[in-house]
Amino acid sequence: MAGKVVLHYFNGRGRMESIRWLLTVAEVEFDEVYLTTREQYEKLLSDGDLMFEQVPLVEIDGMKLIQSKAILNYIAEKINMYSEGLIDLMEMIMILAFAADAKAQLDTIQTKAIKRYLPVFEKALNGPSYLVGSKISCADVQLLECTLMLEEKFPEILAKFPNIKSFQGRMSEIPAIKKFLQPGSKRKHQPDETYVKTIKMVFNLPTK
Repeated sequence: MAGKVVLHYFNGRGRMESIRWLLTVAEVEFDEVYLTTREQYEKLLSDGDLMFEQVPLVEIDGMKLIQSKAILNYIAEKINMYSEGLIDLMEMIMILAFAADAKAQLDTIQTKAIKRYLPVFEKALNGPSYLVGSKISCADVQLLECTLMLEEKFPEILAKFPNIKSFQGRMSEIPAIKKFLQPGSKRKHQPDETYVKTIKMVFNLPTK
């Protein structure tokens, strides 16, 4: 999460407690502002922060969210959002070996990576060690995988994304990942001609 999460509610459980639980499990640090006076509540109303005149209110990622279900869904979907974006980008690279015009596909991948995808992750990693919270999620593993795939095609692509490059370095030093990146591991090489021919044969696809 970009910046510190701030919860506005009473000093009690109520509708905020499930949100506290989810943030805690995700290891996302948060501050709390307790409502103790009518004036505080009226200030939130006058500032336009409470659309339906209800709390909880959560400041997160530069936004002010209300409605407990919407807040819970946003936090849970944050990881899914990152993962789905990375899968979209990696799938473009995966089908490169099957592209009729590989040069055009490469240009598309590079443009979209630099303009659409990488800036999102560069911003998300401006401070935090990981994409969501203080521990590794599947999105972090996918980001490492994706950036390594990109560098195989465009060696200097992370030159203008220092946060991602630092993240990549930290992730690569995790013992299990470091071992997986070594020659002789079960990590597969880039698609070659044999790989492409085998897939086309198994699925009875045109060879040209």
